[in-house]
Order: sequence, then structure tokens, then C-alpha cells
Amino acid sequence: MAEWRDLLEMLWGSSRNRVTDSLFRRWTQGFVFSRDEPTALEQFEGGPCAVIAPVQAFLLKWAFFGDHQGNWQQCSDETRRELLSQALCEILEQAAPQHSGALTLVGWRGWKEQNEQDGSTTSQPDSSQSGVILPRDVVTFERFHNLIQSKTVGNGSDLRATLLEHFPIFTGSCGVLLFLYSLLLTKGIENIKNETEDPNVPLIDPEYGHGSQSLINLLLTGLAVSNVWDGEKECSGISESLSGLFVLSCYHTDLFALEVSIAEREMSYLFVTELYGIRQQATVGFLTLMEAFRYCQVGSFLKSPKYPIWVLGSETHLTVFFTKELSLVLPESPADNARRVFKTFDLEDNGFIPEARLEEIMKTLDLFADPEYVNLMKGRLDPESLGLILLGPFLTEFFAEEENNIPESFSVFHYNGLRYSCPHEKVRYTEGTAIVKGFQEPSLATDDAPCKSCLQTKWPAIEVLWTTEHPPSLN
Repeated sequence: MAEWRDLLEMLWGSSRNRVTDSLFRRWTQGFVFSRDEPTALEQFEGGPCAVIAPVQAFLLKWAFFGDHQGNWQQCSDETRRELLSQALCEILEQAAPQHSGALTLVGWRGWKEQNEQDGSTTSQPDSSQSGVILPRDVVTFERFHNLIQSKTVGNGSDLRATLLEHFPIFTGSCGVLLFLYSLLLTKGIENIKNETEDPNVPLIDPEYGHGSQSLINLLLTGLAVSNVWDGEKECSGISESLSGLFVLSCYHTDLFALEVSIAEREMSYLFVTELYGIRQQATVGFLTLMEAFRYCQVGSFLKSPKYPIWVLGSETHLTVFFTKELSLVLPESPADNARRVFKTFDLEDNGFIPEARLEEIMKTLDLFADPEYVNLMKGRLDPESLGLILLGPFLTEFFAEEENNIPESFSVFHYNGLRYSCPHEKVRYTEGTAIVKGFQEPSLATDDAPCKSCLQTKWPAIEVLWTTEHPPSLN
């Protein structure tokens, strides 16, 4: 079928480049809970964290803020089934096209057979449907795709009932892939292509097997966009094969928009294109070490989600940072808004802006900006006349009296699904105590661990005292 062919090419790349058995096998695992942490999912090899970590984040959301009662770290098998099915349902439903009354689930061939005699949609899966007769060492790319098929289900209670009925399919040897295929078909191949920046780039890296940012965003937000900023941005560049009239927009500079006719140029031409980011506040968030390295900047829709749960991205892996402290995700305060606006003037994320732009940013924030008062503030914020306004003193000057609803300290947890990255090679949550120090810029670092650097992209002055000897690993 053309739909399956398009799906495989979008996910794995061109059919001309055969997916190696070793790479594919890394993805052939189910949603398996750790023996040492009842609600923690275990990841066997590198690669499927692009699916497992977001699912873990949504599972924790349901464990903390759903109807679950009791100790979230000590729950029954039935409760774990409920939590995982709720997480999978929510991810599928948020990705479904608007006003769609149907979703797609992918399972083993024969799984959608129904009892025609009584019209029931229930069926008893045989051993092949549970995945137990497909050991990972014999699953190949071709064999897997010869054994699967899709079925259409309704949303809401119908979806949840079907997931629970066929739960062994998703905990069996290929459950992660079966859920991923369900998500892609529910979203729609064309919808994904329209949202990604380059539909020719596969969602899974054909060499290393890592999920792309588009795939991560699809799991987290239901949108397969390639960027992590808020909304849309226009980007200009140069091409040697464009025609027509293009406008180069120069944002946050003193330049006006320039109209350039390509007829006046010989070889290369200016162009502008729209790049898509996150459109609304995410349910669970995302922070990345790449922002600490200044390769990107995560927008507030991912940094400030609805629930205090964040997927953390390193160069090669995804983990989860979470807490029960809901004050961390209260509606944006004036100081939070000021920090975000300040960063729009600080394009290189240096932590300062030129003194000449102070009046402009004060007007943007609706602060009193009489020229005489602005000059007074310049002297106070830049006493050494360096021509720079630092973010920390700026926030302290104008928002010091704002009430801070975040407690002085609170418990936090970190999840890493890879056993060999965890203390004693046991997949367990690492607990710590966090302290967020208001508007202060980072002082002398107590440690330079990647985990702390990643968290500082949201809380610049955060300190975390972990109960383990070493900070948790992001890899």
C-alpha cells in the first residue's frame, strides 16, 4: 500500500538505503517497566528514547495529577497498566487531526478479528499477538512489516478500551514501534510532511538510530515541527535558483526591510522562508543541553508547560526531570514576561543588552520610560559605564518586590531509562532537593554536570542537591 510505503520512507528514509538489522533491532522493544521502580519504563539500547521518554513524562503526569491514589512509587500491575494506557491515549489523541473521530492502532496481523456472532469488538489475542514469539534477535525489518496491520478505533473511551484489551501487544517485543506507527498513521503522513521543515529528512536517523526533533515534538505536543521556539519565524538566505521578488526582513536590528529584485543580481538571490515552532503551551515540557551550548533557544511553550515535568535532551539521549511542585508552572508572572522579552533583545543569549536599548525594552514592558528616568536607570544598572545592561540587575531593579510563589526548596526527581547510565545499573528515579534563587545570575557553580547546565536554561540560579554520590546522567 502507498500509505505504508510513504510511512516507512518518512520514518526510516529512502528504500534505496536498507535499514540495517542492528539499527532496527535497537527499536524492537516494548514498554517494559523496571524491576526496581514500578512506574519507570526501561530502555534496552540507544535510539527509542525519542518515544519512551515522552511516554514516561505523560505517565508521570497521570501518576501525579490524575485519579491515582496512593504511593506512586509502589503501585500494582493493574495501576501501571492504567497509567501507561492513559499516557498512550493522550499522546495519540493530541496528535489526531482536529475534529477527527477516529484514530489508528497498529498491531500484529489478525488482531482486529471480531466476534461476528454477537457483534462484540472483543477478541482474545493469541501468543503471536502478545509478541512473545518474536524474540528481538530474530526480528528483522522485512519480517516485522510483513506481520503488522492497522485498525481504526474511536477516540476517548473506545481508544482506551482497545488499548487495554490488546495491552500485551504494546508491552511485547515490538510494542514501542507498534505505538509509533499508530501515532504516525493517526497524525497522517501528509500532515507530518506539512509540519516538518524538510520532509526528506527521516524521523529516525539512518546511521545512529536517534529520533529527530520533529519526532520528539510530535510525541510531546502533537505537532511534528522541527524547531523548539514559540510560533513562527522568518529566515532569510541565499539561493542560486530562485526567481521573483523577495523581501529580507531584518528583525531586532536598526535596518529596515529590504526589497531586492533578483534581476539586479547575477548568481545568488535573497530569499525568505517561514520556520515553524511550537504553537501553544505544552502539557509536559522540554529542555535541552543544546541551549546551554547556545545552539538553540527553547521557547516558553516548552519551557513552561502545564505540568512540572520536563523531558531533558542531551546530544544523544532523552531523560525526564519532574516534581510535584505545581508552583513551578503557574501562569507567567511579570518577571517571567520581562525575562522572555529581554531575551528577544539579547539575540546571542549573552545575558546583557546594549545600554542604548534600555528605553526600548522598558517601553515594550510598559514601564515608565521618561528620558530623564531612563538615563537615571542607565546609571544605576551600569555604574561602571560599560555600555551594558545585565539581565539579573534589570530584573532585580524593576521586579524585586514581586511575590515569589516558588518555595525555598522542593523535592525533584530524575529518570533515565538506560540501565547502564543509572547507579548500580538499576533503573530508578534519582531524588534531589532543588533551590531556585530568584533573579540571581549563576554564581560560583557547585558542579558543572550537564544535568545542571540543562536545568539552568530555565532556572539560571538553580541548585540541586542529589541523594546520589554523583549527579544523574543525561546520557
